[in-house]
Amino acid sequence: MQQRMSLVTLGVRDLDRARAFYDGLGWQPAGSPEGVVFYQLGGVVLALWERAALEADSGVTDGGGWGGVTLAHNVGSPEEVDEVLAQARAAGGTVAREGAATFWGGYSGVFIDPEGHPWEVAHNPYWEVTEDGRTLVEGTGEPAG
Repeated sequence: MQQRMSLVTLGVRDLDRARAFYDGLGWQPAGSPEGVVFYQLGGVVLALWERAALEADSGVTDGGGWGGVTLAHNVGSPEEVDEVLAQARAAGGTVAREGAATFWGGYSGVFIDPEGHPWEVAHNPYWEVTEDGRTLVEGTGEPAG
């Protein structure tokens, strides 16, 4: 298996509400058939899909709580962290942690989408965010995560 990830699917209870939130961030859906919404995020696709259908398809039991996963969006500066958090709040998200300096030398905050999925927005001064949006781990020239 190659060391990469192609798709992240978020299970949602209200597909219209979830789509309205991500559209409110300025994201554009790409080729979304009935019942699912796809967003092209650089080389990765984010999908929004009805939670019960995802549960059945994945073979897991949905306990209804947080699944132990936080998504991340890296940006080029602390100011951009604050801008993205404000944008998420305006689109209907909840800011769980305002932007602030971190113990590891960066700056980050967290928003939660209307379906309960947490997103860390971070500026890591040790990583590079390229013009095309790729995040590169320091010294490797390889994409992060």
